Amino acid sequence: MSTLEIDRVRKSYGIHEVLKEVSISIGAGDFLVLLGPSGCGKSTLLNMIAGLDTITGGEIRIAGKVVNNLSPKDRDIAMVFQSYALYPTMTVRQNIEFGMKIRGVTPADRDKAVKTAADLLQMSHLLDRKPAQLSGGQRQRVAMGRAIVRQPKLFLFDEPLSNLDAKLRVDMRTEIKRLHARLRTTIVYVTHDQIEAMTLATRVAVMKDGVVQQLDEPQAVYDRPANVYVAKFVGSPSMNIIPGVLEVQGSTVSAVVGIAHRQPARISGIPVSLDAARKFAGKKMLVGIRPENFSIATGHQGSALAVDIDVVEPTGPDTLVVFNCGGVEVTARLPPKQASAGSEAILSVDTSKVVIFDADTETRID
Repeated sequence: MSTLEIDRVRKSYGIHEVLKEVSISIGAGDFLVLLGPSGCGKSTLLNMIAGLDTITGGEIRIAGKVVNNLSPKDRDIAMVFQSYALYPTMTVRQNIEFGMKIRGVTPADRDKAVKTAADLLQMSHLLDRKPAQLSGGQRQRVAMGRAIVRQPKLFLFDEPLSNLDAKLRVDMRTEIKRLHARLRTTIVYVTHDQIEAMTLATRVAVMKDGVVQQLDEPQAVYDRPANVYVAKFVGSPSMNIIPGVLEVQGSTVSAVVGIAHRQPARISGIPVSLDAARKFAGKKMLVGIRPENFSIATGHQGSALAVDIDVVEPTGPDTLVVFNCGGVEVTARLPPKQASAGSEAILSVDTSKVVIFDADTETRID
């Protein structure tokens, strides 16, 4: 296990700046997920940690040691690629032990390491097969086994599940989670899939255009997104962002939002400090509400909204309903058969989970 410190790291290709003073620090045994869309700089950052790409500015430290100018082989890292990168003419055993053989590890130690990795990944019965005889998930296990036997300070995963079908992705997420729990090694994992980030990470760095938008525990990123971008990127369906106006009455903070064809509604008891609320009182805000924070109300209680349902989308365990609020489409996640298209619904809001953003900067207000 090892710590990783990324200190004001920059990367430019000519005048094009890909990474803009990225700073991330994780402890030994942490599972860091770099999350973001294509082109946000997450794979570039991973390649710089691995030593596969040069750094324009800043420092990268592994176990407290600056590695900016070290070659990949001297960084004591192991990388699992999206493409598996297995030797097609070698057996699984030979693929796993190849790196150890190059480094001069004795046959006895190689056999022991291969057996340990194969048992850990439940692939002992595959050791004599070649990659062409394996499924995608089995090939990914081999790539992981090859990394495990190195016993590195740092594991790097570059979108390792993107080539797998939906069922295998779920299975392999479980395998990777189990692997981390057993080895307690430090992992940096790149993905654009927010489900992978939420299920695997101990820390998530959400990236956009070469900038870390938020670095926090997965649940904190989900519950308290730093800005509108994070709120919309993390979660499926994403957080509803509804235009509104902030009000303060005594010690109660409320947001007033428009409802299509109806009088504006007041959502009261929003968890924003009174100092911040008074600063923004009367101004246009953006109200963030997760779909699951709506529920069918038993009556017109405090923060209930009377809405007209436009669309109903049954998903099996629950139903997504779409209505207009504040001039935008809003999605609520409700139990099955509690609403129908074209009908009225009275929805209550769990105000303890409501997040308010500044309409100008789109950053969260606390």
